[in-house]
Amino acid sequence: MKRRILLFCGLAAFALLPLAARAAEHEGFGSLTVDQVFDLIAKHDVKVFDNNPLDRFKQSHLPSAKWVDFKDVKASDLPSDKEAKLVFYCASEK
Repeated sequence: MKRRILLFCGLAAFALLPLAARAAEHEGFGSLTVDQVFDLIAKHDVKVFDNNPLDRFKQSHLPSAKWVDFKDVKASDLPSDKEAKLVFYCASEK
């Protein structure tokens, strides 16, 4: 099974609609490759959130990733910096 990194704009927009709308105006949303995410992590230029089931997260996750329940993301789970770049990912069979 290949693992892809996906940006879940729907989740971000649902959880934080005002923030997502504001971000969309500036940079937009889209998909990132694994290499692009690792580059952002290396530069400390992004906050990474793992949306896999908790047991999968405990087995392995990207460096610096924080686990969040994709069905119950709270504002307190996210950084207070409204300009922060956020990446949400989960396993994908594509």
